[in-house]
Amino acid sequence: MKIKFSLLAAFLLIGAFAFSAFETAKPKKMLRHVVLFKFKDSSTPAQVKEVEDAFRMLPSKIKEINSLEWGTNNSPENLNQGFTHCFFVTFKSEEDRAVYLPHPDHKAFGKVLGPHLDKVLVVDYWVNE
Repeated sequence: MKIKFSLLAAFLLIGAFAFSAFETAKPKKMLRHVVLFKFKDSSTPAQVKEVEDAFRMLPSKIKEINSLEWGTNNSPENLNQGFTHCFFVTFKSEEDRAVYLPHPDHKAFGKVLGPHLDKVLVVDYWVNE
C-alpha cells in the first residue's frame, strides 16, 4: 500500500511539474509592425544607410519597442515591386504601439526618411511567439 501511495504521489508531482513547465512555455502574444520601404531612385547608398541607421537606433530611444529586426530584399522571385527594406518591429501591446507612433523620436526618424521615400507599406498583426 505504501509503495502504491508513493507511486501515486510521484506521478502527481511529475504531472504538476509538467503542467507548470507547459504554463511557462506557453507562447506570448506579440504585436508585429512590419514596414517596407521603396526608396527614390535618386537616393544614394549613403542616404539609404543614413535611413537604416536612424531606424536601427529607435529601440534605444523608444522603450516601448520590444525588438527590431531588419534586412534588405534578396528574394529570387522578383515580386518585391521595388520595396527593398523590411523593418520588423515587435511590441508587447497595442498601447506600446500607440506610444511609438506619435513618439518624437519616431517623428524625427520620419524627417530623415521623408526625402528618400518613394513608397511605404505597413502591416501590423498579432502572433503567438
